[in-house]
Amino acid sequence: MSKFAQLGLSSQLTKAVEKSGYDRPTPIQEKVIPLMLQGSDIVAIAQTGTGKTAAFVLPILERLKANQHKATPKHCSTLIIVPTRELAKQIDDNIEKYGTHIYHQRACVVGGVKYPKQIKRLNQGLDILVATPGRLEDHLKSGNLSLDHTETLILDEADQMLDLGFFPAIRRIAKKTPRTRQTVLLSATMPKPIRALAAELLDNPTDVAVAPASTPVERIEQAVMLMEKPEKRPFLVQALEGQFRTIIFTRTKHGADQLVKYLSKQKIIASAIHGNKSQNQRQHTLEAFRKGEEHILIATDIAARGIDIPDVSLVVNYDMPTTPEAYVHRIGRTARAGREGRAIALCAPEEQKHLRDIEKLIKIKLPVENVRAGSTDDDGYDPMQAAAKPAGRSSAKPAKKTERKDDGESRSPKSRRRGDAKKHGAGGFEGKKSGPRKPKQRHRGDTASADGQGAPSRKKGGNKNPPRGPARNRSNNRQNSRHAAKPAR
Repeated sequence: MSKFAQLGLSSQLTKAVEKSGYDRPTPIQEKVIPLMLQGSDIVAIAQTGTGKTAAFVLPILERLKANQHKATPKHCSTLIIVPTRELAKQIDDNIEKYGTHIYHQRACVVGGVKYPKQIKRLNQGLDILVATPGRLEDHLKSGNLSLDHTETLILDEADQMLDLGFFPAIRRIAKKTPRTRQTVLLSATMPKPIRALAAELLDNPTDVAVAPASTPVERIEQAVMLMEKPEKRPFLVQALEGQFRTIIFTRTKHGADQLVKYLSKQKIIASAIHGNKSQNQRQHTLEAFRKGEEHILIATDIAARGIDIPDVSLVVNYDMPTTPEAYVHRIGRTARAGREGRAIALCAPEEQKHLRDIEKLIKIKLPVENVRAGSTDDDGYDPMQAAAKPAGRSSAKPAKKTERKDDGESRSPKSRRRGDAKKHGAGGFEGKKSGPRKPKQRHRGDTASADGQGAPSRKKGGNKNPPRGPARNRSNNRQNSRHAAKPAR
């Protein structure tokens, strides 16, 4: 008897799981599967990469096998709510993989996809519906879906839904389901608002924790590299040397796109996923990354939440996350399914307050290296083995200039004044040809004549257009009178 069969799963499911390459359940699966089959409400705290998706998908499919009945049109028996499109697609793929031998009707309803196809699937009735809150509420308001017959409600990645402000929508959706439903809430962290939501929506839930709340996976080697913002890009270029599969996190969508352009100039191929990309673009980029066609993925926190790729060897926090919980999820993209991984954070001086918040949450003092000074605190782990320190290169003026131009970051007023003073001292602004312009100015009467007489030189920033009409005639008359007087001398 297999380990999965001992948890109460049928032979059809155990075969599908073993065919997927899993011979024994993970700790979260051992605890959640029996409780779900019993019908208990559950609050599960588990880090990403621990197998929690299969922990709730397998018992859902097992229940469908035991209670085969035709789905009611415009209704769903099981509702799974997730924060992002990518995570919804990932769960939908898992249901398809594990439910190969079990008949079921399912759909994935997310934003970025046209409505008609989704409405057609909802009209047929569903056993399992995976959805994001926004698009789900659209269909509920339009009458395309009813939750009156929903028996099971799954809230996955609850902490991310809290960060995205989805809790009001979750409460509205939950009110449309029967009070007798089974509710399962899963999260990598358990802050007070999530605990309060669990108390509101769940009935006498069983707490399941396979690791201390908010603690990163111990197999991940972590390090923080202190540097100025302009030094981040040159450092990143060298850090990517020799890496197979890397995910780089930025704080903004614009920052992700700009970083892709910069790496492209350095002959490094990378792709970005974020909220401004269409669903097809995001899915195509993720598939290319999974298949190894591309090795560098640049993502924002929201778009990257659904990424489940087992061979990610390095995670780079290019921008420090503004919430410490986001750091836990970011580094969880590596060291998945029992593997090891590395995570480094590029921390500018103004981001050190976020670093302190992270260390307070995870209760770990992270190894810190000052890239500019070249020193390491407490013999901390150097992920680049010192060879990746671009201290000399990043301090050169051309690198700083490129950094400011590509990143769109503004300089401080003091540094701007210093830079402008240097340029003026060198004889004008760089890139401007001040010498050849002088002959062009003489015919306008703006510069002094050869004998030192004539109009004073025009101030910089004045009117560059030549005088027109009567003013032009007066200027020409003055010049002609001067030229006519010269032979008399």
